[in-house]
Amino acid sequence: MADASTAPEVPSSTTLPTTTPETSASSRTVVTGTRLPRPVRDVPATTVVLPREEIDRSPSLTQDTLVRSLPSVATFRRTPSLVSDPTAQGLNLRGLAPSGVARTLVLLDGVPVNDPLGGWVFWRSLPRLGLDRIEVVPGGGSALYGSSALGGVVQLISRPITGPALDADLSAGNRDTGLLAARGAHRWGSIAAAVETELLTSSGYRIVTPGQRGAIDSDTPSNHVVLNGRVEARPSDALTLSARANLFRENQNGGTRFTTARVELAHFGAGARFQTDTLGTFSLDLYGRALRFEQNRARVAQDRAAESLAASQDVPADDQGASLVWTAPSWTAGGTHQLSAGLDARRLSGTSREQLFPPTQTPDTVLTREAGGTQWTGGVFLQDLYAITSALELSAALRFDVWRNTQGLQRVERASGAVDTTPFEDRTEHQLSPRLGVRLRPWDAVTLRASGYRAFRAPTLNELYRPFQVGTVFTAANANLGAERLWGAEAGVEVEPLRTLTARVTGFWNVLEDPITNVTLPDGMGRERQNLGRARVRGVEASIDWRLSRQWTTLLGYTFVDPTVTDAPGQPALVGRQLAQDPRHRAAASLTFEDPSLVTATVQLRVTGPQYEDDLNERGMGGALVVDAAVSRRLFWKVDLFAAVENLFDREYLAGRAGVDTLGPPLLARVGLRLRDAP
Repeated sequence: MADASTAPEVPSSTTLPTTTPETSASSRTVVTGTRLPRPVRDVPATTVVLPREEIDRSPSLTQDTLVRSLPSVATFRRTPSLVSDPTAQGLNLRGLAPSGVARTLVLLDGVPVNDPLGGWVFWRSLPRLGLDRIEVVPGGGSALYGSSALGGVVQLISRPITGPALDADLSAGNRDTGLLAARGAHRWGSIAAAVETELLTSSGYRIVTPGQRGAIDSDTPSNHVVLNGRVEARPSDALTLSARANLFRENQNGGTRFTTARVELAHFGAGARFQTDTLGTFSLDLYGRALRFEQNRARVAQDRAAESLAASQDVPADDQGASLVWTAPSWTAGGTHQLSAGLDARRLSGTSREQLFPPTQTPDTVLTREAGGTQWTGGVFLQDLYAITSALELSAALRFDVWRNTQGLQRVERASGAVDTTPFEDRTEHQLSPRLGVRLRPWDAVTLRASGYRAFRAPTLNELYRPFQVGTVFTAANANLGAERLWGAEAGVEVEPLRTLTARVTGFWNVLEDPITNVTLPDGMGRERQNLGRARVRGVEASIDWRLSRQWTTLLGYTFVDPTVTDAPGQPALVGRQLAQDPRHRAAASLTFEDPSLVTATVQLRVTGPQYEDDLNERGMGGALVVDAAVSRRLFWKVDLFAAVENLFDREYLAGRAGVDTLGPPLLARVGLRLRDAP
C-alpha cells in the first residue's frame, strides 16, 4: 500500500521494502516535504510513498482509486474518476473539509496540475506507467508551496529515463473495459527521451440505486487517451536540461443522455538544473497549459422517467507559471545548515460559458451566462534545515504570497434580449505562511517528529465568479471571497526495531478558519458562496509495514479523524456537526506474496466508516468494506500474465445522496499481459 517516512514541511509516513529483506523503507529518498532530496527517515514531517513496485501490483484501474488506498487520502465522493468528472472529486488529506474543490496541491515533477479555473484534478490525465513513485505529504504545506497546499501536497514523480526500454500493459475486463498502455525510452549519450501513451475505455455501471432508478438511467461509458513525451539533455556535468509535452482527451457519460462531460488538455514544460560546488544548485521550471472542459446537465423528472437538457457549459482555461529554487551548499555554524530559497509565479485564466434551457420563459429568464477572470499569484520562501547533531534536526520555513484577481466579469443575456454586464473590482491579497519542525532520533531505531504550521488557500476563479444551479437552487458566486486559513500541529513517533519492520503513529490537530461554503441567503430563495465559520479537524494516523520474509509483506494503516464544526454564524444548528463527506474511520490492509519464479499476488482491504452527505448530518451513508486482489505470473522473457479485481465480493455501498442516491463501483475485473523491460 504505502511507503512511509517524513519531510521537514509535512507529517510522518510509510515505505514498503520491496526489493530484499535487508532493504529498509527508511532508505528511500523523497523530495516533496522539503523540496530537497532526502532519506525519508530524516524528513521532519510525514511523507507517505507509493513506490513503483506497489503501483505495478495495485489492482486499481485509475489513479484516484490508487491514492485512495492510503487511509489519509480521500476524494469528495466515493465515486471514482471512471464514472465521475473532477468537479465532484475534490482531493483532501486527513479529512480536512472535503468539498468539490481540492484543498490539496497535486504536482507532477514539481509542476502544479490542479485545474486553472476550479482547482480540480484530472486524474486520468496522469497515467501510471511512467511513474517512479507517488509522495503524499499531509498537513499544511503553504510554507513551501503557497496556495492550494492548505491540506498538504501529493506529488507524482516520473521514472528516470534509462534505455533502451519498452514497457506495455494490455488488458480487458467486464463492463467492456479495455486498457492499452505503453512506454518507450532510450538514451543517446547525453540525450535521453521517453514517450508514453494510455488508452482506456469502459461502459461503466449504473450509478443510481435500484430503488430510485428510472427509465432514463443507464450505464456510465467513458474513454480517454493520453500521449506524453519527455526529453532530457546534459550538455555538461553541471547542467541538465529537460522538456515535456502532454496531450489528453476524455469523454464521460454520467448515466443519462444529457449528463456528459468532455475534456481536452495540452501541457508543455521546460526545466534546467545547474549545479556548482561553490554557489549551490539552481533549478528553474517553466510551464504552460491550455484546456477545454465541456459539460451538459439534465433536468430530470421526479420519477426519472424522462429528462431534458437543462444547461450546456463550455469552459476554456489556461495557465502559465515559473519557479526558481536555489539550494545552498551546506555550511556549519553550531551544527550543519542546509539553506534553500525560491520564488514562483503563476497566471490562471478561465471563463465559464453557459447556455441555459429553462422549461418555461419570461422576459427576465436567463438564457446565457458568461463568467470568468484572471488570477495572478506569486510567492517567495526561505527554508533552513538545521542539524544540530545527527540525532537532532530543526527545520524552519517561511513564505510570503501575493495574489491578485483581475478582469472579473459576469455577462447575462435574458429572454427579452437584454444583456446585463457586471464587471468586478480588481483585488489584491497577501498571506504569510510559517512552518517549524523538529526531528529527534534518541536511538537509531526510534525517530520522533513534531511540527506546527499555518497554511491558506486562495479562492478559485470558479468560486469568485461562476454561479451555478442544481435543480431549483441557484448558488451565486462572490467576488469578495477571501482566503481560507489553517492553523495546525502534529507530532509522531516512528519505530524501526528491524530493517524489515517499521511502525509509526502521528497525531494531528487542525483548525480551519473562514472556509468557503455555500450559505443559504436570508430570503431562503438561493445561496451564495461565503467565508463562514470554523472547523476543527483532529485525529491520529497509525501504520505498520512488515516484510515477514523474503516473499511475504504486509501493511496495515488506520486513520481516525474528528471533523467538527465549531463556529457557524447564522447557522447555529451546524455547530457540533460532523463535516459532510468526512468519515471518522478509514483503514487499509494489504498482504503481498512475491516470488518471481512462481507468482506475485496482492490482497488489499479498504474500509471506510459511516459518513454524512449533508452539513446537517441528516442524510447518512453507511460504511463500506471492499476487497481488491491482483495476481501475476511470468510467462516468458519479461512478459507477465496478470489478473486484477476491484470489489472482489461485489459489495454494494452508497457513494452519494445529493438528490438521488448513487452507488460506488461494483466488481470490476480484468486480465491482461504486461511487459516490463526497464529497471
